[in-house]
Amino acid sequence: MEDLTNEALEAPRDFKNFSALSCIDLSSPDILNSVSLLKQACLDSGFFYVINHGISQEFMDEVFYQSKSFFDLPVSEKMKVLRNKTHRGYTYPFSQRLDPVNQIQGDYNEGYNIGIEVPENDPDIEKLLYEPNVWPPSDILPGWRETMEKYHREALEVAKAISRIIALALNLKVDFFDRQEMLGKPIAILRLLHYEGSVFDPMKGIYGAGAHSDFGLITLLATDDIYGLQICKDKDAKPQKWEFVAPLKGAFIVNIGDMLERWSNCIFRSTLHRVLGNGQERYSIAYFVQPSHDCLVECLPTCQSQENPPKFPPIKCETYMLQRYKDTHVVLESYEK
Repeated sequence: MEDLTNEALEAPRDFKNFSALSCIDLSSPDILNSVSLLKQACLDSGFFYVINHGISQEFMDEVFYQSKSFFDLPVSEKMKVLRNKTHRGYTYPFSQRLDPVNQIQGDYNEGYNIGIEVPENDPDIEKLLYEPNVWPPSDILPGWRETMEKYHREALEVAKAISRIIALALNLKVDFFDRQEMLGKPIAILRLLHYEGSVFDPMKGIYGAGAHSDFGLITLLATDDIYGLQICKDKDAKPQKWEFVAPLKGAFIVNIGDMLERWSNCIFRSTLHRVLGNGQERYSIAYFVQPSHDCLVECLPTCQSQENPPKFPPIKCETYMLQRYKDTHVVLESYEK
């Protein structure tokens, strides 16, 4: 198990230990520059900032306030909306273990998952990844559901805007990911996260979130001003080099996921990342974007050749996602006990 020294924990005070990430302005008319910046970021680290994305700071502050309001509830209230078999609802600390090699108990954070809501008459309503959300009672948290549903809608529009730049960077048509089987009916999960401030103990294998790469297409991460996120650009290096990602107010930290790595035949990188604690409470809001459950994830024609054949077999999105959930989550029956 890795031993993080006191010097490593003090790294954020030395800016040489911060990762330098590209910053993409979604309001910029220079689309070629945005494509160039994104492509280089995805070749280098798989992480980049996105600014001027269209979601106001005032609304972002409201979402963080509402998130904190939920996590401030008594445990007995939070347990009433415990996550269900579709992973919607409240997740208690240690319910997920993203890095079983270095973690003993699991991720020391609590979360709340909110997915896409489809109409009751939609034929996909019974699909496992589209079932209804779990919501806290409105008399306890008035306006909470409405705030989260609005954020879900607005974050999806940001994700779609980023996906169009990704498409161009991969020499695809700009609307490649807009199609119905892609992001027309996505599996998009909003995950509120709360990390307690006094529990980080690497000697005991306790991390806010263990080292992992994300499952899907892209992830949008909004954070408070407390550092904690680290990335490892070369997962095969011995020893691995970890760099902090600085919070940037008003920006999303965006990273690509394993599905995009598969699509791009490993041209674009899905990078290892983790969360460490530094003695302070930390809140973040992750938005995980995957295509439709029936989407077949297979090597893009622009990313393969006779010299570079597909590295992965085709797989349906739903199959891939459910397997990754199974690999990283505590069995629900045990969790409820």
